[in-house]
Amino acid sequence: MIVVVGSLNMDLVVRVPRAPRPGETLLGSGYETHPGGKGANQAVAAARFGAPVRMVGRVGRDAYGDPLAHRLAAEGIDLGFLEQTDDKTGVAFITVDEAGQNSIIVAPGANAALRPEDLTERVFEGAEVVLVQLEIPLKTALRAAALGRAAGARVLLNLAPAQALSAAQLGDVDLLLVNEHEAATLLGAPEVLGDLGAALAGLRRFVPAVVLTLGGRGAAWAGPEGSGLEPAHRVRVVDTTAAGDAFAGALAAELARGATLEAAVRYAGAAGALAVSRSGAQPSLPTREEAERLLRGAG
Repeated sequence: MIVVVGSLNMDLVVRVPRAPRPGETLLGSGYETHPGGKGANQAVAAARFGAPVRMVGRVGRDAYGDPLAHRLAAEGIDLGFLEQTDDKTGVAFITVDEAGQNSIIVAPGANAALRPEDLTERVFEGAEVVLVQLEIPLKTALRAAALGRAAGARVLLNLAPAQALSAAQLGDVDLLLVNEHEAATLLGAPEVLGDLGAALAGLRRFVPAVVLTLGGRGAAWAGPEGSGLEPAHRVRVVDTTAAGDAFAGALAAELARGATLEAAVRYAGAAGALAVSRSGAQPSLPTREEAERLLRGAG
């Protein structure tokens, strides 16, 4: 069982020729709404990889709350700890440019109403992996990590959006998942690509194991069993929205399956590559069978 503690948002997506300049108005096209939120996306990604998943979060009693819950239920995700509040459901405003790169502004809404005291030991019963992100209050995320550790689960923190945390705050985290920007924020460095080995070593001063995603360069990983670099797959980039969530959910699912970190990163990289070749957040998330086909073709 994977327990995901995190956000649920409705994504409002519009395609633009490029990012607007300050004070500029651009005409967009292809406006769409998609179920999203890092927590919900990662829960769906893990479920499509065949893992049993429990989603813990908050939505509003409004036009977006019910559709988000129904979408997760359709994926077979346990919603026993998903509750409605009087706050508005979280919303993400997303622009996607002609190169498929996105810019995102999130209004947390009901996600901010998930409090540390809402999490109890019962939430984490049967958990093998606990997956947390930071689109919910930090204290709630850290409480989830502590309870996950106490339940005997492996705790995976996706440090997104980026925050500079201390080693003490990360004390209950077994595996840290970061991109280049998030890694640089945690390390207090301008960038991390100059020396990947040093970056991985620096990140491991905070946690036992780390995965650093590198966009088109692939993903680097390091842990007690060693380190390595998984090259990126060559795909046509359509929309990078939820690529990191596809990676995170697949990574958690493979670890829950008993895979080594190296093998889990390999499957996660395939999931992320497939996600960028499709539009939308949850609609773009692949199944494990699709990832296997991509890996067989690359082998």
